[in-house]
Amino acid sequence: MQQSSAALSASNITPVGRAEPGTVAICFVAAALASVRARHMDADALLIRVGLSPALLQMPQARVSYKHYGELWRLVALTLDDEFFGQDSRRMKAGSFAMLVHAVIGCKNLAQALDRSLRFYGLILDDIAGSMVRGSTEASVLLRLRSAELPPRIFGQEVLLMLLHGVACWLVGRRIPILRAQFNYPEPRHSAEYRLMYCTELAFRQPHTAIVFAAEYLDLPIVQNERSAKDFLRTAPESILVKYKNGSSLSARIRRRLRQLLPGEVPDFETLAGELNMTTATMRRRLHEEGASYQEIKDQLRRDLAIGYLSHSKRSVMDIALELGFSERSAFHRAFRKWTGASPGEFRRGLQG
Repeated sequence: MQQSSAALSASNITPVGRAEPGTVAICFVAAALASVRARHMDADALLIRVGLSPALLQMPQARVSYKHYGELWRLVALTLDDEFFGQDSRRMKAGSFAMLVHAVIGCKNLAQALDRSLRFYGLILDDIAGSMVRGSTEASVLLRLRSAELPPRIFGQEVLLMLLHGVACWLVGRRIPILRAQFNYPEPRHSAEYRLMYCTELAFRQPHTAIVFAAEYLDLPIVQNERSAKDFLRTAPESILVKYKNGSSLSARIRRRLRQLLPGEVPDFETLAGELNMTTATMRRRLHEEGASYQEIKDQLRRDLAIGYLSHSKRSVMDIALELGFSERSAFHRAFRKWTGASPGEFRRGLQG
């Protein structure tokens, strides 16, 4: 069978591997715990069980590793017996997501799998309904609230979009680039995270929440089976967060290039533009369109690496500083406090409770 043009273009997008560092903003941790607190259950105890201190919630700029967030995600779902975190009038009982995965791996292509997924969530959830629209060149997955009286439940829509898109990418074995994304609520304070979760073209206060992608992806065959499903479910949601984030942007390409170079010398803007076969003006313009800058990319990569080292290793603060290219411990302290609102030592103590 001849491979479609979408498949050919997608094959050039390499899923982010395990070595790629990544972190989750603390606002998503707080959102996952909101229903636990609403039920007067001990949310702090859940944080401590996965190795996080409740003190981190008091640091607005704090972030946690994908591993920590994945562990908390699973623990909250089991505690509530709700894999939708109380974001719907009806619980999505523990085990529902696994059942969905097993239900879609037998589909012949992505179109059938997405349709089955949306019908599954339509049966499980009462408040949010999803549908798929296919045009001549573009396709959309739309979410709408069944009643205008319902609150937007931003976290619920974020979770559902992540699950739908993440499973779709896994089913066809590659990331499906999102062309545009729109949301039926005002722009949240953490909207900068959306550029990594979805794409750079975002719109808020729209009639529906939707993600738009090339329609030809719907014809791609399903490449997963029962065996690979077990591995996928064992590592979800980290496998979704890490492998299928927005990796096709210029920002992501620069981040991967810098990751290869650290802890060595990081090139200046002009040198990197030359390596990527761009003029400095073109690279600056494209980064601006993505809402990013070269300095922000360098800072975010170092931040995520530092959080990973502090969270999952016993390396000294000085060793971590040198690894990230800081010649002085004090310079690393200043930078880390700017990124997270805490010093490296305070952050590590916060992780340890």
